[in-house]
Amino acid sequence: MESIPFHLDEYPSLPPLARRYLGHSIADGTPLATSVQLQMVGVIKLGKWRPFTARQVIRIGHGFVWEAKVPIGFTFISGFDQLVDGHGEMNWKLHGLLKVMGLTGADVSRAAEGRLACEGTLLPSAFCNPNFIWTEAEEQVSVRMRGYSVESKLAMDLSPSGTIEQVCLDRWGNPDGGAFKMLPFGGTMEAEKTFGGYTIPTRIRVGWNFGNDKFEKGEFFRADITHAEFR
Repeated sequence: MESIPFHLDEYPSLPPLARRYLGHSIADGTPLATSVQLQMVGVIKLGKWRPFTARQVIRIGHGFVWEAKVPIGFTFISGFDQLVDGHGEMNWKLHGLLKVMGLTGADVSRAAEGRLACEGTLLPSAFCNPNFIWTEAEEQVSVRMRGYSVESKLAMDLSPSGTIEQVCLDRWGNPDGGAFKMLPFGGTMEAEKTFGGYTIPTRIRVGWNFGNDKFEKGEFFRADITHAEFR
């Protein structure tokens, strides 16, 4: 089936900041993609900051799969985080053999839904959903998104041109290893690039307790997206 082309004038009822964001992120006439495949490199905090390489697929209406490899001394940890049709899972092995993490269940799924809401910025066509509710205040626009079990509200701070400068939302999680609870989550977008008519953040720093003095400890992920293919 041929994809529907994007035209900003078909979204006249959106708030001005939402239109600014979409107009900046999707070139006029670009087919509205239902998925994106990403390649990235960066560092992740596993006790200390360690380099990683990863690839990710995000698909509207289905979820995401993030696969990565993290060198540790003479060996490595590899595996995936995913949310597929409402079911979250984290599965990681040492040297591809010894399982070091295997998590599923309602809490993992709910936490992954918050992550998916945040990573919608890497697939801007996801925000063309007519059921999403947009609000704005000053240079910040928020969008309410209905997930599989929870409704997420993602706030985006925009530059005058429509570039995303930072994002934040309340996300279900337990970064301290205790009971799961709602916590501030988000980060900064420090660079962007255009791939096939889509302009997305390509230098990202994210973590827990974004926006308060605990973020320095809560930050755990820094990545550069090197390639994106929209379909």
